[in-house]
Amino acid sequence: MNDTKNSGTTIDGGKPAAYWNPYAAGVLLGATLLASYLILGAGLGASAGPARIGAFLEYCVLPQHVAKSEYFGAWVGSAQGLLSYYLVFMFAGTFVGGLVSAVLARRIDPGVERGKTFGTAPRLTLALLGGVLVGFASRLANGCTSGQALSGGAMLLNGSLVFMVCVFVGGYAAAWFFRRQWHD
Repeated sequence: MNDTKNSGTTIDGGKPAAYWNPYAAGVLLGATLLASYLILGAGLGASAGPARIGAFLEYCVLPQHVAKSEYFGAWVGSAQGLLSYYLVFMFAGTFVGGLVSAVLARRIDPGVERGKTFGTAPRLTLALLGGVLVGFASRLANGCTSGQALSGGAMLLNGSLVFMVCVFVGGYAAAWFFRRQWHD
């Protein structure tokens, strides 16, 4: 198990496959977004899929609670259901597709990426807290950065473009404070 940075080799010692050309990947992502608009009449996003899966799991334990929810209650007991939503399938397909791609490219290298002076437990704790915060914020904002950047940006929505500029500025500002964890 690799507890520091990726060494560039795989578990079995072989070299991973080369990365895709980013321009070709961008064109394919744009074609996927266009197909989503043409076929489904809606864009892409990532936060609604896990939210629906979470609501389904909660429904398995506390069905009355989910049925009373303003947001998810409309789908409980309906023909559509909690999991019958295109973003649930997109989320599952993205996860499975990424896993298959990593296996085929020999890029599976389990470990915790961290600086030498930063422990594994604090790194995992911060990662979990960051994930919960981002998930909460994406549901609070009624969308995620994928929906804002891809779908909103493709439609040239001013709010989406300003949002993405703020995301990059915020990311660079945060990196300035936390880079000592990685370059020690």
